[in-house]
Amino acid sequence: MFSRFTRSGRQLAAGLLLAGLAGCSGLKFIPDDARLYTGSTVTLKSNTGTPIPNEAAVQTQLEAVISPQPNASILGMRPKLYFWHMGVGKTKGLGHWLANKYGEAPVLFSEVDTARVAGLMLNRLNNDGFFKPEVRSNSKLEDRTAAVDYEARVNQVYRIKEIFFPERDTLLDRDIRATQAASLLKVGDPYNLQTFVNERVRIDNELKNRGYYYFAPDYLLFQVDSTLDNQLNVYLKVKGSIPAKAAQPYVLNRVVLNTDYTLEDTTTNKTPINYRGYRYYPDESVFKAKAITNATFLYPDSLYRRRRADQTLSRLMSLGTFRFVDQQFRPARNKPDSLQYGFLNAIVRMTQVPKKSLRAELQMNTSSLFVGPGVVVQYRNRSALRGAEQLLINAKASVETGQGTALSGVTSTQYSLDAQLLVPRLITPPFNFRLINSDFQPRTFFEAGVKYVDRTTYFQQQVFNLGYGYTWKTKLTNEQRLQPIDLQYVSSTNEPVFERLLATKPFLRQSFRQQFILGSSYTYTYNQQVLEQRRNQIFFSGGLELSGNLAYLLKNLSGAAKETDAETGKSAYTLLNRPFSQYSKVNLELRDYYRTSINPTSGNKIVGRLQIGAGLPYLNSSVLPYLKQFGIGGPNSVRAFAARGVGPGTYRVADNNSDAGFYDQVGDIRIEGNLEYRQDLFPYVKGAVFVDAGNIWLVNPDPARATYVSNGDSEPGAENGVLDGQNGQFKINTFYKQLAVGAGVGLRIDVQFFVIRLDAAVPIRYPYANEAIRARRNADIPIPPGLSNTFKASPTVSADGFGSVRLNIGIGYPF
Repeated sequence: MFSRFTRSGRQLAAGLLLAGLAGCSGLKFIPDDARLYTGSTVTLKSNTGTPIPNEAAVQTQLEAVISPQPNASILGMRPKLYFWHMGVGKTKGLGHWLANKYGEAPVLFSEVDTARVAGLMLNRLNNDGFFKPEVRSNSKLEDRTAAVDYEARVNQVYRIKEIFFPERDTLLDRDIRATQAASLLKVGDPYNLQTFVNERVRIDNELKNRGYYYFAPDYLLFQVDSTLDNQLNVYLKVKGSIPAKAAQPYVLNRVVLNTDYTLEDTTTNKTPINYRGYRYYPDESVFKAKAITNATFLYPDSLYRRRRADQTLSRLMSLGTFRFVDQQFRPARNKPDSLQYGFLNAIVRMTQVPKKSLRAELQMNTSSLFVGPGVVVQYRNRSALRGAEQLLINAKASVETGQGTALSGVTSTQYSLDAQLLVPRLITPPFNFRLINSDFQPRTFFEAGVKYVDRTTYFQQQVFNLGYGYTWKTKLTNEQRLQPIDLQYVSSTNEPVFERLLATKPFLRQSFRQQFILGSSYTYTYNQQVLEQRRNQIFFSGGLELSGNLAYLLKNLSGAAKETDAETGKSAYTLLNRPFSQYSKVNLELRDYYRTSINPTSGNKIVGRLQIGAGLPYLNSSVLPYLKQFGIGGPNSVRAFAARGVGPGTYRVADNNSDAGFYDQVGDIRIEGNLEYRQDLFPYVKGAVFVDAGNIWLVNPDPARATYVSNGDSEPGAENGVLDGQNGQFKINTFYKQLAVGAGVGLRIDVQFFVIRLDAAVPIRYPYANEAIRARRNADIPIPPGLSNTFKASPTVSADGFGSVRLNIGIGYPF
């Protein structure tokens, strides 16, 4: 009876919806003496019967000039027009709000100027080399609507036959001819006005980098001979009336560097420091002259090059020590122009950021494992050694509580102190690399830190780290990080509960052992998100991490003896009586952000992410250090499952071993994919629909992480069950069957400087085999207590195979 009522209710709702939508065509809102404009079409035809070059692009250009745009419609319905009508004559209320937010006034046929549109189309066709085109319009009038069909007919396109650069024997003409090899104009290409415009800009850029400071693109003239049979001869010339100063290159006479400029500047009244030919103001009390000149690519007595001027601005700003940087170029008064060259004085003015700062920040950690408040105090010195080196010292304290059943009641207290020194150059003795073709300042970094973690009922852990490396960018989208030295030492004191757990988990004991991590790493990042106008943006990050290889080689060559680890019983080489970890690890991440709207400010996007990671322990290690292993699940991962609530493989944590918590559910290999659609809803509010999938696996099998499923109605176990999975080990022929899959919806409150994220997700596929549970529930057969209780099935599997909803709260977007 209930189901019949539900079906009737659905039928009634559908009928009401259709009835309401029937009134959304919008025609009843049009005055009796007017017609609603419903749009236009464009047909492109060739008079000669030959194919039209770049036909799709030409068609798009013609369609782009059509105006006005008709009212938006869906299957003949115009809901925006309906919302507009709801607000007619109202100054407040729901109807007024809907009209302002979603409404759209009717577009009438009387607003269409077909002659103007046809003229714009003719202009576009001529610009594309289709000379003497024809455009006709045909208005299609209906009872209440009207549309326009445009037909464009073109002749054979004109193509470039020959290109002639300036032939005079002047210095300017010779320099213009020297750029011809990179010309955008090619013999055989169709005539295109925009290409000619771009060619002028290209030549101007080339001349600016050859010293022609006062030259401008408008000084170039193209003469086109179109009297040939659908062919063109192009003559590039310099206008005869350009200023004399635009026709000669300029040399930098004096370069002035002012590192303490203000609007009330008085530094230039002081005697400057002369350093490598530069005039340096005011003194070296804050910045050594060498540090600033290393980031300056304007050289005294060198040819002016705009490329070097732009590079200087970018490099000085990227030091992070100046709020503003600008440049001025003025004719040199004390050095008159010669017959061939003029002379400029360059002045670079820099406004400093305060040298020292102290910042305190209250944080709320919402990681996948623990939640709680923290405080960070940061000290920054922007020129610690008077060479624009940035010294950062961070002190952090936090108290967090565990999330999920496994961490219920667990408190994690953390204290850390770390320091980082960023040097704005590459320190690579005995070499001196400057990356002179990069706009971005390379850096050498030194870092050191200590962290203390007290996890109640489990352990107290101290982590010491020491590192050295480089970061640099060759392009705006490309960044590289090389860290040849990344040393860590992990020391732990375990509580009795954790000791009992480690006694039953040999793999876990090895990953938690006190050890050195003698690492080196390299990371390459390609990020198109900095190109905000791009509709499709790609992000890629690839990293390689190595540890212990050199130490193992030296130990082996020296004939050192291996020692037996008292904690694990394994023999291994040691350093200072402690084992060191040996492994190789690769981490890859690919994201694609596709904006569904042509509007660059729109937040409507389809976003995909793929993560693949693999760590291989070998020789001195049989398992990765716990800090280096992968976990999956949680607010930024597979959101339908708890943090580290999936894997490895088909493994599930047993109720009677709940002390393992999330510690068991880490692995050496990770595969994860996410797909999310983001939609603007209201100001500062976005919605999302997503699906996530992934799992982790082990390189070497772990018998302690095997999963057994019952053969019958008795409690499952090794003696009367069958092994489900491969002890958490990755197998190429089964891994795809073990992916956890979840889907859900979410809200994002985005106020630009921070984002609060709310997601609700439900599991739709579990990595472990639960067909036995599903089959029995679907058949209404009692489930054996052992099968239902021995292993956690969180979230609980429902009768249809789906799980309960999991709510996630996060800061920022998941990816």
